[in-house]
Amino acid sequence: MTPKTKKIEAIPYDPEWPKLFQGESALIKKTLGGNCVAVHHVGSTSVPGLVAKPIIDIITVVKDREQSVSHFESIGYTYKGEMNIPFRHYFTKKSGPSVNLHVYTEGNSEILLNLIFRDYLRTHPEAIRDYADLKMYLLTQETSFQKQRSEFSGYTLGKDSFIRKILGQAGFKGIRLMHCTHDQEWNTYHRIRMEQIFNPVSVPYDPSHPTLSLENHYHFVLYRGTDIVCTAHVEFLKDSEGVLRSLATDEPYKEQGYEACMMDLLEKWIKNQGRLMTFP
Repeated sequence: MTPKTKKIEAIPYDPEWPKLFQGESALIKKTLGGNCVAVHHVGSTSVPGLVAKPIIDIITVVKDREQSVSHFESIGYTYKGEMNIPFRHYFTKKSGPSVNLHVYTEGNSEILLNLIFRDYLRTHPEAIRDYADLKMYLLTQETSFQKQRSEFSGYTLGKDSFIRKILGQAGFKGIRLMHCTHDQEWNTYHRIRMEQIFNPVSVPYDPSHPTLSLENHYHFVLYRGTDIVCTAHVEFLKDSEGVLRSLATDEPYKEQGYEACMMDLLEKWIKNQGRLMTFP
């Protein structure tokens, strides 16, 4: 049986939301002190006029992510790990205002992505209407309250195409390393690997191979803006190794430096897990 998530209905925009953000922002800045670089209100509650679930999304930019964990826990936040976004610390808070907190170090492209998406909606009323219509439709679908194989709800994944469209219209070109999460990413992941790795050596590709779901195997895509340009497969062995099993670049993006960028980001991510990147 597919696990279900708790139903939280979207409600009309509440002018109290920015005030709740300001109060939480002040608490965060006081708690982090010199480790805090910036605090941003993002997500649907940051867009006047947009229906939203009454959860305040906050991005906090810090100098040292690891040092921040105990500080956030001391003010009521629960640490959830990185979820599907490498180099992120994700927290939730249920006491007081409900908060989803995203913590990054300076320069992470996820910061700019969220600010661009927010600011585009704030200045495009037609986009607000379209997004509201989509959200209200998704909330009528039973699958929106079921967790998918990525552990994210159908509601969250159902907004992906709209978000990518807005980011494209806003001209977002950032480089992002992501765990494969939703169908669009998995479909592109399979296509690139099949075309670039398996077809050239006439080996059948199995999109249901057991390594795609084993806990010690990690599958990544590299974005340039809203386009996936590279894929990678990493396997954790023993307690110290992160083995790069495959790396493939989509044909239109070859010899443009994306493979080297993917390698650099993977090495940093594996190091953050306390491991050393190795090769078969």
